[in-house]
Amino acid sequence: MLRGFSERGRNGMAEQYDVVIIGAGAAGLMCAATAGYRGASVLVLDHANKPGKKILMSGGGRCNFTNLNTTQAHFVSANPHFCKSALSRYTPWHFVELVERHGIEHVEKAPGQLFCADSSKAIVEMLLTECEWAGVRIRLNTAVTHINDQPVGKPGAGRAEGAFTLRTSEGVVRAGKLVIASGGLSIPSMGASPFGYKVAEQFGLNVLPTRAALVPFTLQPADKAWLAELSGVSAEVCAEAGGRSFSEPMLITHRGLSGPAMLQVSAFWQAGADVTVDWLPMLADPYAALLEERKQHPNGTVERWLRSFFSQRLAAALVARFDWRGPLQHHANEHLASIAAVLKGWRFKPSGTEGYRTAEVTLGGVDTDAVSSKTFEVKTVPGLYFIGEVLDVTGQLGGFNFQWAWASAVAANTVDS
Repeated sequence: MLRGFSERGRNGMAEQYDVVIIGAGAAGLMCAATAGYRGASVLVLDHANKPGKKILMSGGGRCNFTNLNTTQAHFVSANPHFCKSALSRYTPWHFVELVERHGIEHVEKAPGQLFCADSSKAIVEMLLTECEWAGVRIRLNTAVTHINDQPVGKPGAGRAEGAFTLRTSEGVVRAGKLVIASGGLSIPSMGASPFGYKVAEQFGLNVLPTRAALVPFTLQPADKAWLAELSGVSAEVCAEAGGRSFSEPMLITHRGLSGPAMLQVSAFWQAGADVTVDWLPMLADPYAALLEERKQHPNGTVERWLRSFFSQRLAAALVARFDWRGPLQHHANEHLASIAAVLKGWRFKPSGTEGYRTAEVTLGGVDTDAVSSKTFEVKTVPGLYFIGEVLDVTGQLGGFNFQWAWASAVAANTVDS
């Protein structure tokens, strides 16, 4: 970002808009339509060749576009109260109403989690239609290379309307208000970049350390050795890290551990710490269950008992890994207690995560202390806004991050003419 450059647009003159939004993703498109309906002239810029790329790939191509149970408790932030205002003013039901107005059929796959019945393309098409109706212009394949951070007008007059001057690969654009909706670092193959963080730093804002979240774990060699052969096997577990636990499916892959349970706890895990897995969350007391199994089937085996809960492959692998072979009558009470302890609290130390390449979101980002929780305007830079994932607000898995995109976009309620 450099200061001071000639103001020549596509036709030799700088284009002027009330609002320029950088980022044609969920938050950017929603904000654009909202501003356009309020009478603003709006331009959306994005370096990608398609709008809403992450929407298209989300939810297995069906987009988990909201969660009806959204509360501030479903978000991670250095300021846990920041998201409360926006979420309360634009609720999941507001977005559902919009979806239904466009005739998009949806299904509730899990409690509160709404998906498109057909394809996530419907959400992108809905947002683009809203932008068209609101008179929004969208310019793709356009890189923003510089933002002039000097006030326009007489010296000492302060920042004037139209003070933001952007040099892009398609010419110069001036904006009365500038909205950064460029997202985080997750899935760089979709065009993710640190652009928004660099803009924040240019204007003197603090950017909190970022890391991949809602991301699979990679394993230490010893754990990978016995789990790799189980690639494709899943189990209902309760995973815990950083004091937070989630009862969800876990998927074993050739790279490590994935599935909703692992993705959820990844947002609370710290490098070098353990993750604890309860393999039998449906059993309050597996020791008592094992004692009863031994009583009823003394010649039975731990593996046979485990098959009541797991696939044959997983049951056999657990027995081999922890040496639980032999008939139950040969297992002393102390041994059954140790088996129960492992099943209720297996601990592993991840070697790391798969990183931004496969992460669904980015943890950290622009410090929310610098931004109004009501309008999302930067407190020290009138006319500059940050919305969506670029901020230090990260939702749990299950449609919460999309709801944050919609709510933060609408909450930028002074983004108008």
